[in-house]
Order: sequence, then structure tokens, then C-alpha cells
Amino acid sequence: MSNKIKSFLSGLTLKQIILSSVFVLSLILFLILTLWSNQMVDGLIDQQAAVRWDTEGKSAQVSCYLSERVELDEMMIINFEKQLEQQLKEILSAEEYSEDNGKRLVADAYSSQGRITVISEKSTLEAAAVGVGGDFFLFHPLTLVSGGYFSGDDLMKDHIILDEEAAWQLFGSSDIAGQSVMIGGIPHYVGGVIKRQTGRFAEKAGLDKTVVYLSNESLLAYGESGGISTYEVLAPNPVKHFVYTAVKEKLGVDENSMIVVENSSRYTIESLIPVILDFGTRSMQDSGVKFPYWENIGRGAEDVKALVLLWQGIFLLIPTVILVVFLFIKWKNRNFSWRDVGNYLIDTKEKLRQHAIAKKDKWKDF
Repeated sequence: MSNKIKSFLSGLTLKQIILSSVFVLSLILFLILTLWSNQMVDGLIDQQAAVRWDTEGKSAQVSCYLSERVELDEMMIINFEKQLEQQLKEILSAEEYSEDNGKRLVADAYSSQGRITVISEKSTLEAAAVGVGGDFFLFHPLTLVSGGYFSGDDLMKDHIILDEEAAWQLFGSSDIAGQSVMIGGIPHYVGGVIKRQTGRFAEKAGLDKTVVYLSNESLLAYGESGGISTYEVLAPNPVKHFVYTAVKEKLGVDENSMIVVENSSRYTIESLIPVILDFGTRSMQDSGVKFPYWENIGRGAEDVKALVLLWQGIFLLIPTVILVVFLFIKWKNRNFSWRDVGNYLIDTKEKLRQHAIAKKDKWKDF
């Protein structure tokens, strides 16, 4: 085998060897970038709710980030849910939205950002807080160390979820599900303890310090809250951008006072091209929207994915150009005519026909 390789290489010029090496190396780098960037996106748990909710890929996850001057309340959200469900029922077949299949037609969540003071028998903690409502943890399945999540639909709004750092500061342990803390003089119960996301993006996005999660009602009543600033929805997407358009047009918020993102398709080539074209200016927005940490992480990954897409294009273009030039040279120096090509195709067709006849006769004899 080594002799054959040496013989093959000895027949190549230095230029051919260099071009062949560049060709192979470019394809390898393209493959590495593709695998790495896909793995990065798969690890963004806050962007993958549609994949977890609908394995058939027929649903969309859409997030709406609101300006500080917008007041979105639960009644507006309920009205939007009803409008969206009605629209979907007019489009989908009865089997697709029947409650018999055990699946809701629409799932959504909302959240607010603020700060809260949490007091235990051992310590006092002042921390950034996320006030949640609806199915927040369906969209954001934080890694649990102990305990479990609570639902925004629970009748009692007195649960809180701490990260490990907060749990150790308040109780000296992370196994504290069911323990009570005081918030605004009112007892709240620890539903669970979560592991905080790590990494460069996470830290820059605001997870370099403790963040606690409690009901939107508790944050509004006992802490500092800017009101509902994020609305998220999961629903069937019968036509392209159906859910995205519904949020923009029917949520009841002025389009200039919100930023709407279709999370389930934001990392496709089609979606990344505008990111590339707006690179350097896309962060210059005057809508007054303050993104939560998970959207900051998502936008950071979007920028990286866009740059990777550019390099993928370059590494794919290089072997393509080499191959085109190679084929052009071969074609220019060809020693056959179009008539030879036609005769070759006719001969090939005839051989295949004869082969089929022979095979048919063989089965007849059998």
C-alpha cells in the first residue's frame, strides 16, 4: 500500500499536491466548524423548547421582549391565548388540537426582572430575581440539584427557587427543598435548588451572580419589579412565521415597543444572513428593551454562529473553486467529442438492457 501511495504522489506536481492538501484541509475545517456550532446551539436549553415540546418539528417557539414603557398584564395575555387558539382551530384538523391526544394547543409563559431580599434564620440575601408566570420552566428547564419546579398556575404563589450559591448562603446546604424563607415578611417555601449556568456568555449575560426565581406576583408585591418584560409562547406553526406574526399583531403591544424573536428558527442560514448584514449595528436599538440573561446568551450565540457561517462559506468555497478549475482544465484538454459522449451513453443503455433481458431469462429458466 505504501508503495502505491508513493507511486501516486510521485506522479503529482508540487502544485497539485498543495492544491489537494488545501482541498482536503478546507473540507475538514468546514466539517469541524459545522459540528462545533451545531453542538453549541443544541446546548442552548432556553432556545430549544419547541424541540422538546414537539419532536415532529411542527411547532414554533417565539419570544417577545418588551420596552420598559409597555404595561403587559395577565388579562392581555389571556386574550392573546384565546385569539391564537381560535386561529389555530380554524386552520388545524380536529385531530391535531383534540384534548384526547393529551397535549395542549398552546403553552406560554411570562416573566419580569427585578431584585428581592430573602431572609432565612441564618442569613439575609439581596439578589437579582426573575418573577415567573405560566409555564416558565417548560421554556427554561434549569438544572435541578434538589427539589423541583413550581408552576405559575399554582394557586399558592409562595414558592421560590434558589441557585446553589444562594442556598449555601441562606442555609449552608443545597438539599433544602421545603425549607421556608421570609420575603417581605411573608413565608415562602423553597421549591428547589438549581445549578447556575456557567461559561463566558452566561457570566457576561448576568449569571456571574445569584439569581432567584419566584412568582411574578411575589416579586411585584415584595420586591423591586419593572413589570412583565418577557412573553414566550409555544404553538403549532401551520405556515411559516405563523406564531411569530400572531405575537406581533395580536398581543396588543405597539410593534415599535417590542422585539419579537422566533427562537426555533433563529439559527438557520436564512435567519443568520440578516445578522451578518447587520453585524456591528444590530445591538444599536432604541426601543428601550432590556433583555433577560437567556436572550443575551442567545444573541451572543447568534453572533458566533453568524461568524462561523461566514467561515463555513469560505472553507466550502475554496474546494469548490479548486474542483471547478480542475474540471475546466480537464474539459479543455479532453480528447473526446460530444459524439463520443452520446455513443458511450447509447452503449451503456444497451448493455443495461441486455443485462436486464439476461436476468429475466434466467428467472424464466428457474
